[in-house]
Amino acid sequence: MLTKKTIWHFTLVSLIIGFMLAVQFRTNNEPDVRDTRDIWEIRQDLKKEQELHKQLLNEIRKYEETLEKYEQQRSESKGAILRQTVEELKKEAGLTEVVGEGVVLYVEQMYDESYVGPISDTVSAELLRRLLNELNMYGAQYVSIADQRIVNTTVIRDINGVTKVDSYPLRSFPFEIKVIAADAEKMYNRLKASTIADDFAIENLLLTISEPQQRVVIPPYDGAVHVKQMEAVEDARR
Repeated sequence: MLTKKTIWHFTLVSLIIGFMLAVQFRTNNEPDVRDTRDIWEIRQDLKKEQELHKQLLNEIRKYEETLEKYEQQRSESKGAILRQTVEELKKEAGLTEVVGEGVVLYVEQMYDESYVGPISDTVSAELLRRLLNELNMYGAQYVSIADQRIVNTTVIRDINGVTKVDSYPLRSFPFEIKVIAADAEKMYNRLKASTIADDFAIENLLLTISEPQQRVVIPPYDGAVHVKQMEAVEDARR
C-alpha cells in the first residue's frame, strides 16, 4: 500500500516536472527578438556616430587651441607691457633719443674788430644754470647743450676756469642748445620776451633763438647712470 508520505513525494515530483515542462514550452513558443535594421541602416547609424565623435574631437581641439592662444597672448601681453615700461623708464632717464617740436638756441662769441681785452673761450656755469631754470619754467621737456643730454643728475660747474656739463668741457664756439617742449610756440615767445639774451651779452656772447621747429632731435645721455639707495630684492620663491 502506498503511504501518505509516498503519495506526497510523488505529488511534489509531479509538480516540479510539470513546472519545468511549462517553462520549456513557453520558452520555445516565444519569438526571438532580433535587430530588424538592414545593413544600410546600420551603416548609416554607424556613420552618424562617427560624425558625432569627429565633431566632438574638433570641438575639443578648437577649445584647446583657444586656450593655447589665450595663454600665448597673455604671455606676450606681459612681455609687451614690460618692454613698454622699460622703454618709458629709459626715456625718462634720458637714455634714448627723443624727437619733437621745439627751438634751438645758438651761442657764439660776440666780439667786433674794435674790441680790446681778454676773450673768454667758455660760458659761465652760473649763466648756463640760469638759462636751464628759465627753460624749465617755460615748459622744456628735453634739453641738450652741445649735444650733451641734460638729465636729472647732470652737473654744470666751473673747473679750473672751464665750464663743464658733467665731464664735457665747453671750450669752443659756437654750440647749440636744443629744447623740446610741449608748446614750442609758447616757449619761443617767452624766450624772446626774456632778458636772458642780455645776460649772455654781458659775457660777450650772442644768444640767438630759432623759430619753432617741427623736428628737433636730442641725443641720448651717454654717461654712466648711478643708482643710489637701492638694494636687490631676493626672490621669494626660493
